[in-house]
Amino acid sequence: MFPTPSTTKLDRELVYEPAEDSFLFLDLLQEELPFLQTRFVTANTPAPLVVELGLGSGIVTTFFHKNILPDALFIGTDINPYACAASKETSKENGDTRYFDVLRTNLWDGLRPGLADILLFNPPYVPDVMLPSIENAVKTDDWLDFALLGGPDGMQVTSVVLDRLAEILNPVRGVAYILFCRRNRPFEVAKSMRNRGWVVDMVDERKAGWEVLSVWKFRKS
Repeated sequence: MFPTPSTTKLDRELVYEPAEDSFLFLDLLQEELPFLQTRFVTANTPAPLVVELGLGSGIVTTFFHKNILPDALFIGTDINPYACAASKETSKENGDTRYFDVLRTNLWDGLRPGLADILLFNPPYVPDVMLPSIENAVKTDDWLDFALLGGPDGMQVTSVVLDRLAEILNPVRGVAYILFCRRNRPFEVAKSMRNRGWVVDMVDERKAGWEVLSVWKFRKS
């Protein structure tokens, strides 16, 4: 296992603290190293652009740069202004990520279609009757729920990304890695996406704390 990036400067009252889901994502991205190197390194293609949606502490992007594809270009987005700042601090704390830009935006808003060669998304997957609102977050300065709550089935945010996946990914070599909990019914999601023309594979599934989590890979054939 590659070392986990340090986040000692993270303010855990303002930004989601890396937890079991974060570490599972790192583990499974490491398992994908041969696939990613074949697709983006040995193929002798231009350096890939890696986009992480909802980057939070920045631990995933930093890990990906340090251990998976160090020559890639990186963009991270988050609606939480403190997460945008924290992700840059995490990068600096771990040797700095070259070519790393952070945008404060909602998911993919403002980015050019077809931009992402690799999409990384650890979404807010916890089922809850409510979704957090920007208006309330601005008033209370509490942005943490954006990293956690995914609506009644935990899928409201993830579904937006899946519906826009063809718009987000590079149409030729784009690949997305998205994390699910079992309550999100990922096997049903995979079947639906295959019916829409996507190649979908489960990287792995593991018990993490009280949840059963899995990471899935989506790409066009």
